[in-house]
Amino acid sequence: MPALWIAHVTVTDPAAYARYAELAGPAIATHGGRFIARGGRFVQLEGKERPRNVVAQFPSVEAAEACYHSPEYQQALDHARGASERELLIVETSE
Repeated sequence: MPALWIAHVTVTDPAAYARYAELAGPAIATHGGRFIARGGRFVQLEGKERPRNVVAQFPSVEAAEACYHSPEYQQALDHARGASERELLIVETSE
């Protein structure tokens, strides 16, 4: 079943985070992921608000998790650490 990778982000270092975004996109695509939402308009109804929200769809939970643990994504993530506060989760869809 398809899965969604959902990130809620507050960027604290825009230059470093831009490097993360450059590298993360291709790593996500390599693992079958495609972006559904990237920083668009949102309405916060509950919980901690983060100004940037990203949703990517993957073929499966396993594909999304493999992407996260891949060397390519970990290299990208090195630029996000210290440049952002984030929560990231993977959830299987009901499709």
